[in-house]
Parts: sequence; structure tokens; C-alpha cells
Amino acid sequence: MSTEHLNINDSSELHSDRETPASSEPYTLVLESLLDAVWETDKTGRPIGDSATWRTYTGQKVDEWQRKGWLAAVHPDDLEHAQQSWTVSLTTQVALAIELRFSRPDGGWRWTNLRAAPALNEHGVVEKWVGICIDIHDRKQLELRLIDAETRFQLYVNTSSDIFYKMSADWSEMRSLSGKNFLSSTDVPTLSWQIDYIPEEDRAYVQAKIEQAITTKSPFSLEHRVKRLDGTIGWTFSRAVPVLDNEGEIIEWFGTASDVTQHKRALEGLADNEQTLRSLVASAPFPIGVYEGSEMRIKLANQAIIDVWGKGNDVVGKRYAELLPELENQHVYDQLDRVFTTGVPFHARNQRIELTIDGKLKPFYFNYSFTPLYTSDGQVYGVLNTAAEVTDLILVKQALENSQQRLQAAVELAELATWSMDIPTRTFHYSKRFMEWLGLSEDKKELDELYLSVPEQYRQSVASAIEAVILPDSSGRYENEHPVVNRSTGQVRIIHVQALVFRDDDGQPKLLSGTAQDVTVQRKIQLALEGQVQQRTEELTQRNEELAFINEELAATNEELMAASEEIAAANTKLEEVNQNLIRSNRNLEQFAYIASHDLQEPLRKIQQFGDLLKSRYASAGEEDIVYIDRMQVAASRMSALIRDLLAFSRISTNQVKTSPVSLGKLVSEVLDTLSIAIEESQATIQVDTLPVIPGDGLQLQQLFQNLIANGLKFRQADRPAFIQIKSQLVSRIDLPASINPERQVDMYCQIDVIDNGIGFDEKYTDRIFQVFQRLHGKNEFAGTGVGLAICQKVAANHGGAITATSVPGVGSTFTVYLPM
Repeated sequence: MSTEHLNINDSSELHSDRETPASSEPYTLVLESLLDAVWETDKTGRPIGDSATWRTYTGQKVDEWQRKGWLAAVHPDDLEHAQQSWTVSLTTQVALAIELRFSRPDGGWRWTNLRAAPALNEHGVVEKWVGICIDIHDRKQLELRLIDAETRFQLYVNTSSDIFYKMSADWSEMRSLSGKNFLSSTDVPTLSWQIDYIPEEDRAYVQAKIEQAITTKSPFSLEHRVKRLDGTIGWTFSRAVPVLDNEGEIIEWFGTASDVTQHKRALEGLADNEQTLRSLVASAPFPIGVYEGSEMRIKLANQAIIDVWGKGNDVVGKRYAELLPELENQHVYDQLDRVFTTGVPFHARNQRIELTIDGKLKPFYFNYSFTPLYTSDGQVYGVLNTAAEVTDLILVKQALENSQQRLQAAVELAELATWSMDIPTRTFHYSKRFMEWLGLSEDKKELDELYLSVPEQYRQSVASAIEAVILPDSSGRYENEHPVVNRSTGQVRIIHVQALVFRDDDGQPKLLSGTAQDVTVQRKIQLALEGQVQQRTEELTQRNEELAFINEELAATNEELMAASEEIAAANTKLEEVNQNLIRSNRNLEQFAYIASHDLQEPLRKIQQFGDLLKSRYASAGEEDIVYIDRMQVAASRMSALIRDLLAFSRISTNQVKTSPVSLGKLVSEVLDTLSIAIEESQATIQVDTLPVIPGDGLQLQQLFQNLIANGLKFRQADRPAFIQIKSQLVSRIDLPASINPERQVDMYCQIDVIDNGIGFDEKYTDRIFQVFQRLHGKNEFAGTGVGLAICQKVAANHGGAITATSVPGVGSTFTVYLPM
């Protein structure tokens, strides 16, 4: 039962033990069962009778109780206040209520709530006093610890380099903020904190992150811009954890923030130099990767992300799913696909990811983002992956029961080590983290022994600074930054130390208490960034000098090029005139050949007809006369054949190519049917391999194959049957012979070889045989006009291709045609 629910105020029911013993006994029993001790005194304060509960509670003897009363059991520090309060109550007859320490049978002291009320008789006169005692020692100890914890918490807030703040459960109210000369501080709750601290254009984004943290009841973590104390815009990294009650509801938020303005500005300065940015990405302590295409092929991966994956360094070019198959059922593939498909970034906070490390699945926690990468025309071509491992993040689960929990949360979030120095005894006490940093197994050391953890070149300056701050007339504030050495492992850390001096009632320094923060990484990054900026500045200066020299040379070269361009322009004009004249000449020649062929055919037919008439009329004439007539008719036949070939050449030269899919296998079969009589007479064997379908003009291609096969039949060896083979293959442009220059450049060509075992020819005549009217043999040896191969060359050129030949005299020839696919 608490003291607030117990009141002794009905004096009409209180009577002396002598008058109503029967009614008094139950009352006493009830009180004794509910309270720790009960006693009675007369109206002057002298004890009445014995009180077993009182003696059991305090350990007082009967005679001491009866002689000295309850004041004899009061703690010396509380006695004066107890005596004064008891005297006032006896004098004014007003009930007594006081908290003080009473002695215990074991020799200790316990805090007790003492209440005493006057008992009145039927005339309203005080007859006696009844006192009750309730043990409040546990509650009182907790209150004292709360006060101590609150004091220490305020110390850490004042001495830490980080910003501390408290927010209401829904973040509508900022309850307090210690700005550390970065932001304006406030000890008064404010509802306008977003207007005061957040730039207008960033408020919606910050509010969205806050609402997400409230909804999930998870820690808030965000890097964002803020309005600084001097009115400028800066950057901060803010972290806050929710404090929950016993039912898991948020009571308030407790957070810290760091000034990262310089870090952000350094990164922005480096962003102008692409090479520097690549170097920064490669050496960044947090994972970064770039994946391209819908297959998510790894384009870039810095060492940090390679180390996280644990799959070795050979990762670039592999598919993301191929490298990390264990992520198949962890939604990561779907997240990447949505970002690539929709162009909407994805951000995950405190996400559990299981990775296979050394053959075993191990859980990790990450904050990561998938950001779409766009081409210049706005198309998504890849995804940028940035991450930070937060596996060791500690979630605050306990409700706000006392300020000690808030203090511990602040220390953990800021990764601070705590320490204190008892100035009179010159002994140090450390937190567990500080012990780990220094490699100590005990949490208490003498001051001189502590200095052994400081490198020798820093010991004197550290000792002097501490001695100065504990002087009676010092400011009482200590701040220093120096390295410390782990005495077990030898590891060196740079720590930033802050502390305050606490004084006793006489104003003398009593306690130096503070925090230490490991700033090793920050200092290394700061030095590295400063070095990189200096290096890039020097490189840019040197390059500017080189560019100035190059520009001078380019200016001189440009003048020469302008003069050359004028000469080339004049030459091009002349070439264009020559080209137009050549085109007109070729057109006239083709037209002449076409007309001449038609006009010459008619007189030749007349000559042949009249020759036949003469031969039949003079059949009985002399043999010599008949020979002349035969020679005339043979000459007319050769002339007719020449005109037909010339007409065919002219037709192929003037007609446009009508392109359609042409089956070369079917086309060659038709040609063989046309030449079947010549094939049978020469007892030739024709071998045709599988031929493709190509785009082309069927009539022209038929003329090409008919001429090539007819040549193979005509120029055969007299002592053996003719053998002709036709085969094909695909060949790429880069694999074409150096001597072949097709009319049209494409990636792939169809190479067709027509191979015979005929008489062959000397290869020095290769170019000559494809010219019009060019023959290597006399007309009496082999019939022909010298136009057939020229037609073949024209057909190949019309199709954008080329033709060539190779041969060995007495062995055979190979005619090779290249046609674009």
C-alpha cells in the first residue's frame, strides 16, 4: 500500500486502550498487517506502551523507545529536519508527513515515509498521536539514480561533439535540441522546427522519411540539408531511435546528428573530375556497383562491394543473378527489375540479406538503394547500387523508464566511450568500450599508468592539459584530440576527448567526467580527400598548360588545313565535271551498243538467207565456190553471235536490278537443263553442293551461271571428260581477300566457287579476261566472242559484289563470285 492512499483523520473513532480494548485490538491488527511499523505517543510526543512492529523495523530496544521515542532511530543527516517538523506538528496539532532514513536491525539505513496524526477525544481535544511507517527505500534509491542519471546525461549532451535532440512520438514537436554551434539550440518545445531548421524544398522528402520510420517503428536515419546557426545551408547526418512503452507504442524519439557539410562539399568538388570520381568510388568505404541491361550485367564494382559479396575480384561482366544466386528468393531481383522497368528508385533500410560466405548462408543487414541510370535520350540503361552495412545497429526495445536508458542510447548511437577521473585520488574509471580501445582488463587505473596508453610524444601535452583543467581557477572544460595505443594489440586510434570538471560544496575540483569518440576514420578520410584535391589541382594546372600549347599548334594547323581545303574543293569541282562527262560517255556508249546490235541483226539475217539460197542454187558448182559461201555464212554466224552477246551485255548494263529472293540451287538446275545437250556431248560431270537463297535479279544471275558453266564445258581438256563443281560459303567482310573490292560494303557475303578441270590460263591475264572482246585463244581453236566473262563481271557489280578467278594451266580454273547477303 502506498502512503498516498493511507490517511489517519477520523479522530472520533480513536480511544485509549484502557477504555475500549476490544475495539482497539482489531484496528491495531489491521494497521500492523498493512504497514511496516505503527506507534503511539501521548499529546506531548512521549511514547505510549510498546510497539513490536516499530522495534522489528528499526531494531530499537524497548527502553530506548520508551525513553527517547522514534527520533532516536533517525539518520544523523535527517535528524534536525525531523525534530523541527515534529515540534511544529505537536505545537500546531497538524498531521506530520515526512520522508527520512531510519536505522535497521542489520545496522543499515532505509528510507521511510513517516506519517503521524493526532487522535481527538469526544471534546475535540488531542488525546494522543498515532504514527505509521512505510518502507520507500527502493523507490527513493531509484529517484536518486534518476537524478544522477539525468545529471550525467546532461553532461554527455554538453560534452559530446554531436548534436542531440528529442522529438514527440509523431515528430510534430521538437522538445529540445543541443545545436553545438552548428544549429540554433532550444530548450523550449517548438512546433515550428521544420520551418526553423529544414529548407523548404527538402521538407516533403524529410517528412516522408519520418512518416516511414513512425509507421515501421524503426530507427530514423537520413542525410539531409539544414539551416545552420549562421544562416547558411549545411548538411547533417541525423539518426534517431524510438522509445517504446510496455505495449510497444512510441513515447518519444531520441536522436543525434553530425555536421557532414565539409564532407559533402569535398565530394561535390571532386565530382567535376571524372577520373577522381572513379578513384573515389573505387576506394569508397561503402559498397557501390553499376549493373547494365535487363540481365543486370556488372559494369562496375568497387572493392567495398566485392568484399561484401565475398565471391572474389573477378565479377565485372557477370550477371548479377549468376554471381549471387542466393538472392533469388529474397526479393532483390524483383526490386532491380522494377527499377530498370519503371525508372523509379528503390531504397531499403535495415534490410536483412543472406549471403553465401565460405559456403555458408550468413545474415547481414544493409541500407541500400537501387537508382536508375539514364541515357542521353532518357532511356534507362542500368542501375546504380549503393549500400551501407548496418548489421550491428542496436534497436532500442525498452520503454522510457528512466533517464539512464536515454543516456545509454545516446552513448551507443554516438559510439562514445565514457570515463571519469576522481581528482583527489587521481584514479580513472572507464567504460567497456574505452577498455577495449586501450586493451585494459580493469575499469580502474591510476593516472600515471593511464599515460602509458598515450604515445610518448603526446604524453606531456595530454598531462599538461589535464593538470590545467583541474586547477581551482580553470574554466572546468577539457577538450583534446590525440592518439591512443591498445596495449594488447598495438592498434592506434585517434580519439576526440571532451569533459567537464565537477566541484564540491567548497568549489574545489572533485570529478572530471567526459566522453571519448574514435575519429580515426574521419581524420584519415579528411587527409585523403585533402591530398586528392591537392593532387587533382596540380594535375589540372599542368594539363591547362599542355592544352594552351596544343591550342597554339592547332591554330597553326587549322590555317594550313583551310588552305588545303580550298585546293581540295577546287579539285573536287574538276573531278565532278570529269565524272559527269564520263557518265554521259558511258550512257552514250551503252545506247549505241544497244541500237547497233538491233540494227546489225537484220542485215546479218539477210546475208545468211542469201547465202543459203546461193548454196542451194550452186550446189553443182565447183568445190572452191562452195567453200567461199560456207566461209561467208560462218563469218555471218560469228557476227550474229557477237551482236547477241553485245546486246546481252548492253541489256545487263542498262537495266535496273530487280531484287527478290533467289534460290541459287533451283536457278542452277534450270541452267543445267538449258545446257543439257552440251553437257551430254562433252560427257561432263556437274557436282552442285547445297546453295543458299540470296537477294538478287534472277535473270541476271541465270546469265552469270550459264556463262561460267558454258566456259567450263567449252575450255575442257581433250583427253578427259569435263568435271565442274559448284559450291558456296558465307564469308565476313573482314575475311575478304585484299584484292576484292565489292561495289557495296556489307557485313556478310555469299562466296560462290565454280571449279573446272579444263585447260586453265596464266593468272597474269586474270584482269584481262573480264574485259569486253578480250580472248586468250584464237577463234579457230575455241569459239566465242570475248563477251561472256564481261557479262559475268557486270552482273556481279550490279548486285554490289565482285568476281575473280584463279587458275593453273593444264589443271583447271576456279571462278569465284562474291554477292552481298
